Amino acid sequence: MNQAALIAAATALLGPKAVITDPADIAPWLTDWRGRWNGASSALLAPATTAEVAILVALAVQHRVPLVPQGGNSGMVGGATPPADGSALLLSLRRMNAIRSLSPEIAVAEAGVILETLHERAANVGRRFPLTLGARGSATIGGLISTNAGGTQVLRFGTMRSLVTGVEAVLPDGSIHDGLAGLKKDNRGYSIDQLLIGAEGTLGIVTAAALRLFPAVHERAVAWIGLASPQAALDLLRRLETQTDRIEGFEILPQSTLDLVLTHVPGTRAPLTGRHPWHVLVEATATSPEQEASTALLERLLTSPLAESLVEDATISATEAHARAFWHLRDSISEAERAIGPALQHDISVPIDAMPRFMIDAAAAVERAFPGSHASGFGHLGDGNVHFHVRPPSADQHGWIAANGRAASALVHDLVTAAGGSISAEHGIGQMKRDELARLGPSSRLYALRAIKAALDPLGIMNPGKLI
Repeated sequence: MNQAALIAAATALLGPKAVITDPADIAPWLTDWRGRWNGASSALLAPATTAEVAILVALAVQHRVPLVPQGGNSGMVGGATPPADGSALLLSLRRMNAIRSLSPEIAVAEAGVILETLHERAANVGRRFPLTLGARGSATIGGLISTNAGGTQVLRFGTMRSLVTGVEAVLPDGSIHDGLAGLKKDNRGYSIDQLLIGAEGTLGIVTAAALRLFPAVHERAVAWIGLASPQAALDLLRRLETQTDRIEGFEILPQSTLDLVLTHVPGTRAPLTGRHPWHVLVEATATSPEQEASTALLERLLTSPLAESLVEDATISATEAHARAFWHLRDSISEAERAIGPALQHDISVPIDAMPRFMIDAAAAVERAFPGSHASGFGHLGDGNVHFHVRPPSADQHGWIAANGRAASALVHDLVTAAGGSISAEHGIGQMKRDELARLGPSSRLYALRAIKAALDPLGIMNPGKLI
């Protein structure tokens, strides 16, 4: 391994803009977004084109230097943080931030394009890229592809995997894979595009992607609904799905989580006058003025559930500001939880029909096993994604996590596995869940992951220490 030789060769070939060695400039990118992992790197490589990425990967092969690709560094599992021993170099895609083309159906965006920028550019031409999440102002297209990101519109549009029609990437040997044509029929063996989506940079470096666009939202309405249980929420969702295809968001949270937001996030207020054990936020959209107004649609669809007491109470946004206020409550949950101290956060999924029972039974099991803790789940009911958090007793929270955190998370993951679910729904494995993935398998998945990694990256230079 000869990092100095790689740095010298890269500087000579690509110039100083592509090779940053000032520790002060590198330092902000050595710690993950949550502040849990810290790495070291003697250089930050910053290519401006796919050809430059290929040159850098070829140099990495020649000098046996591992690379850690990084976009907006907004990941939740330490997947873009270099090893602490300084054995790898950071490779930032942030200079590759061009939207190469934009048609009514497809946007071709480079890996460093910020999600919010793509949203704005698509909106300017009356189109929409429907994936959205809290980190949209910093998350990049390459990172979203590499983690197969989800977000709040998965119910209608699916994860990033469903929105990508083709990928351009540099593979571990320095060759360029160009799948941007997005052929609907292509039976030349394994799908390289699909292998790269969700691979967390361990099989190659995504440099650009062709992304599906949809008609822009003409107008929307958001309902805030109080009900008795997660099962009632799922029953409501199933009923709505039989009556319309215009439901985009369906989020569930318990009253205790809403209370945290109302207490710790300034400017928030309760959407309903009474208290309810559980709440759901439902968004409906219209893409043309010819469609029934979303407010009228939700009013009509909720009439029977209210009359039958499936729904205890509901209110529907009257304005766009009102709709944003509802979403602000949902988006502020993490901020509210941070205000009361650290928590163990689990991004998990279970089969949708099992989610209501899981949210209740798993919380009870964790609280029995760890007296004084408080466990609760919230999230995307329509796709089975639960953000399951365990808050320690109020006294000595950091000490409790140090003593019990690993065992509590293992219990959560055991319960998820027993329910037929996944220990990572949308954040990826990174380094945070690597050991748990190895522990819980299944063996067939681990065999396939390891075999693919060994075949495509025999030198182990692509994002070492992540995923597997």
